[in-house]
Amino acid sequence: MTDSTCCLPPELLSEYHIHVVPLLILHDGDTYRDGIDLPVSEVYQIMRRREAMPTTAVPSPVDFLETYRQLSEKAESILCITVTGTLSGTFKAALLARKMARDEMPNTAIEVIDSRTVAGSMGFIVLEAARAAANGADLVGAREVAQSMIPRVSFVSVIDTLYYLARTGRTGKASAWAASLLNIKPIVEIPTSEGQTVPVERARTRAKAMKRLLEIMAERVGESPVHVMVHHADMPEEAETVRAQIAVQFDCAELHVTEFTPLMGVHTGPGLVGIAFYKDN
Repeated sequence: MTDSTCCLPPELLSEYHIHVVPLLILHDGDTYRDGIDLPVSEVYQIMRRREAMPTTAVPSPVDFLETYRQLSEKAESILCITVTGTLSGTFKAALLARKMARDEMPNTAIEVIDSRTVAGSMGFIVLEAARAAANGADLVGAREVAQSMIPRVSFVSVIDTLYYLARTGRTGKASAWAASLLNIKPIVEIPTSEGQTVPVERARTRAKAMKRLLEIMAERVGESPVHVMVHHADMPEEAETVRAQIAVQFDCAELHVTEFTPLMGVHTGPGLVGIAFYKDN
């Protein structure tokens, strides 16, 4: 199981029986479950107005406990992988729920892992653990696969503006750029060594930023087969262009395109295009 910030395509969630606990979006006094109750198109309409913008919240420990409870009816063990604990309290909520589950479900082993990242790089950690389980790995084996994936994944993105990350306090080490960037297009990443947003480079145009994004990926993967997930925040055409470029330029073991979940859009605003990837050993 994981949380909704993994941004995995629905067909992969279904194929590998990955259960998702949604984070929460708060707007106008109402609470919405990420990816379930509020269309992502509506989120971006709200964000563009820059008035009465939504905020986000983590699931409660009870939300995780309820999922543990449901899964314990058909599973001997549960591996829960969450968004980086540096940027979210989700990991702590999942840990607290595990403590609550010990008395209620003493025969169900539960492990909780902080992925140290978000979006597709977290998604790939989850996916490889799920693939290991599908191939017969037990809890220890699946956990080892997940932990071995953490240092291997990358998530690098071009952001249209740091305004939205700054308002939610998610700029991390890129905060020094937030006040000075006007038409400059920032390239940022969330390396698992940091677990937070880190500045990579600044480009003068979006075209140069997108070109540099693929160059960074090429520098990191070389000629190795690569697993790739292209993300976008209300930029489907540009994401498809990037996907096509990657398909030609790289030896892709798998290549997916997904839109950010509504909650991710609250933090980045519209305009992001990013790539999560890792190379085969």
